Amino acid sequence: MANSSIRYGASIRKRFNEVKREKRELYKCDLCSQMKVKRISTSIWKCKHCGTVYAGGAYSMKTSAGENAKSVIEALAKK
Repeated sequence: MANSSIRYGASIRKRFNEVKREKRELYKCDLCSQMKVKRISTSIWKCKHCGTVYAGGAYSMKTSAGENAKSVIEALAKK
């Protein structure tokens, strides 16, 4: 049984499956633009092509808080 730890509630099972999919998905590397970034540990992501290591979210490479911080930093750099 794939979802043995998730027992009750369709919405919980759907969210569990979404997080599991995001965790195993490959992401695009910002440095070499290859779809080779993979999760190697909690919040640590590594590009298989160029070897760049990223700190990201626990289950997805980019989080909404990280995206907001990046946009604020870019806006301040323009000033």
